[in-house]
Amino acid sequence: MTIRAWRSSALGTTGATACALAFTPALAADELFIPEAEPVADGVYAIIGPTDARTYENHGMNANYGIVETDEGVLLIDSGPTAFSAELIEEAVAEVTDTPIRWVLNIGVQDHRWLGNDYFQREHDAEVIAFEETARQQEAFASDHLEGRLKEAVGDRLEGTEPAYADRELEGEESTLELGGVTFELQRTDAHFPGDAMAHLPEADVVFTGDLVYVDRMLGVHPWSSVENGYEAYQELADLGPETVVPGHGQVSDMERVERDTGAYYEFLVHEVGAAAEDLEPLDEVVERHREESAFQHLEHFDGWHTTNINRAYLEFEW
Repeated sequence: MTIRAWRSSALGTTGATACALAFTPALAADELFIPEAEPVADGVYAIIGPTDARTYENHGMNANYGIVETDEGVLLIDSGPTAFSAELIEEAVAEVTDTPIRWVLNIGVQDHRWLGNDYFQREHDAEVIAFEETARQQEAFASDHLEGRLKEAVGDRLEGTEPAYADRELEGEESTLELGGVTFELQRTDAHFPGDAMAHLPEADVVFTGDLVYVDRMLGVHPWSSVENGYEAYQELADLGPETVVPGHGQVSDMERVERDTGAYYEFLVHEVGAAAEDLEPLDEVVERHREESAFQHLEHFDGWHTTNINRAYLEFEW
């Protein structure tokens, strides 16, 4: 399935969309990211963000989001990086349904996944749901998010954004929710960020993976990431074998494409880099040997992330 989220014509001009157009100097319409809800399955939609870095033009929304219609209202999967972007998500929802937004399910800790919570709590009285660990890690990272790259990228579009956390916290590492007649099977992944999770909709045979899976672009390993957790969580995803995967970044995909762009890379990091670390091979030799991995050079950001990922995976398995 190919989904484009860059709208080059017929831009809406209400609410946040109008503000985005009005206050983006000398910006062509086809350069401005306007979120669109694209169908994934019956009653299930995805907003597919651009795969480049956070920018003023994409409002920091370089990630994917979910919209699920239920008998009792809409559930959002993640809420965007700012109050400004949350209003854009709200407008995207209104394009496909007039059902009220009842819930926000947080499956990520990184800024572009949850800093829109407060907007939906205030404007829709929506209940925010997350694992306890997700909420705890969001709180731990909040100051860094608000004062770091996000602020540099979106500038004045961060105004009005306040950290807000789950109204309902889920214990443990797995949980099943029944909301409006729809089942959500949730599992922590703790890969890209501690507290990250994925959401399985068994009736639709769709998984929203959060930042466990990247398609079209290379996944990133941060100092706080866990490659081992990512590898193990990916095995759980592979065992589920869903028909449709909405990755954290990149196009909606099937498992074959997900395996090519993410699964094989976890395999490489664990069984090549991790094994070399456990064998105490010198890090510089490991980096040099694996600097050019042709199987992954098609991925965006390969040049910027690949050797960094090798270094950080090595350090994780070294100990």
